[in-house]
Amino acid sequence: MNTPTLFQKARAEFLGTFLLVFIGCGSVHTATLCGAQVGLWQIAIVWGLVIAFAIFITGAVSGGHLNPAMTLVFAVRRGLPWRDVGQYWLGQFTGTFCAAALLFVLFQPMLTSHEDAHGVERGQPGSVITARCYGEYYSSPDAIVSPETPWDANAWAEQAKYVPHGIAFLAEMFGTAILALVVFALIDPRNPARPAAHLVPLFIGLTISMLISVIAPLTQAGFNPARDFGPRLFAFLAGWGKEAIPGPNGIGFLTVYMIAPCCGSVLGGTIYDWIIRPALPKSSFGETECPSSALPHDSS
Repeated sequence: MNTPTLFQKARAEFLGTFLLVFIGCGSVHTATLCGAQVGLWQIAIVWGLVIAFAIFITGAVSGGHLNPAMTLVFAVRRGLPWRDVGQYWLGQFTGTFCAAALLFVLFQPMLTSHEDAHGVERGQPGSVITARCYGEYYSSPDAIVSPETPWDANAWAEQAKYVPHGIAFLAEMFGTAILALVVFALIDPRNPARPAAHLVPLFIGLTISMLISVIAPLTQAGFNPARDFGPRLFAFLAGWGKEAIPGPNGIGFLTVYMIAPCCGSVLGGTIYDWIIRPALPKSSFGETECPSSALPHDSS
């Protein structure tokens, strides 16, 4: 049996996160700049489908983590070697950065036109209306920006009162906890209700779609440090500057979109192991541990 090398696994994670951001953030570009994907569910289902397809593509090589927070919880709770974590993270962050760069090349004229229509200058206050195509913000700029209205700093400040830092942190942490909880249930060989392995990516994708439908109006629903920081770093270098890093949320770009998902994934995995797994029957195949993978071998 051919065992993938760590480099091959990291390369698969690069490809998977590249696809995730190119399609997922691409849908945010088209929704923001072209009025496409009208309605939250349309964007949510695009994200869910691309995550499912990316796991289908990469899962047999790397396990289809596609998320530093999931790599972390697999190391903490499922025995993924810690020496692998850095390479996984490197592939994930690099993939999202490169996807953001390609999106910028494709949509640059539309981004400029959108900024002009709203009377903002890239890198200055208000250019969050296009920076949000890359990084994430709370509260979601969707709440106060429409194609027909100019940027209104007062409206942004008023809307921000409804999603303070603590609520944003809790939303991202709890959303990622639910994701990790579902993933652990889906891949646990001791769970008799788990689906066949080839269906697992679809259920993970649908979980993401449902979470986006609830959390996105608050924080744009990240749940993935690489999905946020890779594109955010590119936006910083591409002219958005301080509107991307740190952005109008200040330290929140680090705490809400990087630390909270990592805390949430470990929380969700721990909840599963402490509350659900001890009550499950032993696997009829003699397995006592879950794989450190989002795409387990099919033993059904």
